[in-house]
Amino acid sequence: MIIYKDKNIIVVNKPAGIAVHPDATHKSGTLIQEILKTHSEIKNVGDPSIGSGQANQFRPGIVHRLDKDTSGVLIIAKNQETFEFLKKQFQERKVKKTYICLVVGELKNKKGVINLPIGRSKKSPLQRLASLKARGKLREAITEYKVLETFSETRFQNSPKPGFGFTLVEAYPKTGRTHQIRAHFKAIGHSIVCDKLYSKNPVCPFGLSRHFLHAFSLELTLPNGSRNRFEADLPEDLEKALGELRKISKYDTT
Repeated sequence: MIIYKDKNIIVVNKPAGIAVHPDATHKSGTLIQEILKTHSEIKNVGDPSIGSGQANQFRPGIVHRLDKDTSGVLIIAKNQETFEFLKKQFQERKVKKTYICLVVGELKNKKGVINLPIGRSKKSPLQRLASLKARGKLREAITEYKVLETFSETRFQNSPKPGFGFTLVEAYPKTGRTHQIRAHFKAIGHSIVCDKLYSKNPVCPFGLSRHFLHAFSLELTLPNGSRNRFEADLPEDLEKALGELRKISKYDTT
């Protein structure tokens, strides 16, 4: 699980199915609770909690987060000085984040930018809506993307229609909004494969049980001044689904 660690940071490859920090829904078994067992020094690291003014006890060391069913690279600060240093980089958009996702349908453009503000959905408090119809305050959200592979004429059980395709994409979120990549691809008509929150009838081929979204790499500057890139390969479930798709599909590499 741990990719790298030094006196200032811990970089982990978060598995899917585990929440990053405790909340009303996930009170135990979270990533940060497991990290605290061997790295108690991060207990008082983080932003002050509302009201108490003390360090947030529920999210110690967490500078950014991943959804429960999103796997991949996550960085944790081991001391307050590093926390503030990393937090500033995220705020100033100096961190390069790369995600790999499989979306439903064939994207027409090989590269693109999705520039749609994100707000809360009127129908569900869990969802985010990437459009001007969102409720309340809208926040700027920008996602660049590049097509890696296009799969056409695929045939599998419960296919919505003959010739239904998929696109494997690298996504580069320039902002850090909740569910940004999921909401953005939903907004342009290409939902993430097996995204059960953002699809009424999620397409889950080859036994896939969670959305096909993986935080592949994170590039940022460490407190010592070095620029580092941390990577996590696709986990077994996503690699298996992709391999099966390649076996039965005619695909073009780009």
